[in-house]
Amino acid sequence: MVTSDQRRRQLAREKFERQQQRRAQARRKSRQRAVVIGAAVAVVAATVIGLAVGGVFDGKETKDPEATPSAAPTPTPKQSPSPAMAIDQKAKYTFALKTSAGDITFEMDAAKTPQTVNSFKSLADKNYFDKTKCHRLTTEGIFVLQCGDPEGTGMGGPGYTIADENLDALGKPDGTGRVIYPAGTVAMANTGQPGSGGSQFFLVYKDSPLTPTYTPFGKIDAAGLKVLEEIAKQGTAGGPDGAPKTPVTIEKGTVTQN
Repeated sequence: MVTSDQRRRQLAREKFERQQQRRAQARRKSRQRAVVIGAAVAVVAATVIGLAVGGVFDGKETKDPEATPSAAPTPTPKQSPSPAMAIDQKAKYTFALKTSAGDITFEMDAAKTPQTVNSFKSLADKNYFDKTKCHRLTTEGIFVLQCGDPEGTGMGGPGYTIADENLDALGKPDGTGRVIYPAGTVAMANTGQPGSGGSQFFLVYKDSPLTPTYTPFGKIDAAGLKVLEEIAKQGTAGGPDGAPKTPVTIEKGTVTQN
């Protein structure tokens, strides 16, 4: 006959095993979703998501080696040549995004990021960004709105890649290997490999810790930052990392020399 004390121990053991199974499932799900921010998904955000569903996230940074994802491999398509240099590398340029949520404008410094600015100018002149969706919003761990994918899936690009630039602009990494991308920063997304940026970029609406591997190339004006903050308040369609709950479409993207 099972005593009440034995029964309590059995129930406690079963509860523990169920918790362990749920955490293992959550970590597997996190790894499946984990691709680097850009044509894939941000490592930092995916890690935070894994910790949250794993039941150990408490609002402070928590280290859990098993919950740290790695970048998923992506196919390497045949590359087209990047645009020939056609900008004044000593000038500043403005990228004006007319979106369904409001206007977002940011300044780009061609002296610090000539390849990036040249590419964006070339694409915008061809109406590349017009009628495209900002496909991803993150609201935990890092705080960004990601745009620039003509497919709206996070996997699209212009068919070529450009070199990383200006990676030391935000200072030296801390003990976790990260730097702070301040609110108002615009940076290139990538696949996690050096020199893998294309057309996708992310707009930072709140200070975000990231590895210094994403080219910072723009600074959003005050009015544009307010638009971003309002988009973030609406949240995502589900969870802390996903499509904006209220769809955000770039109606027109224009690059002009100042």
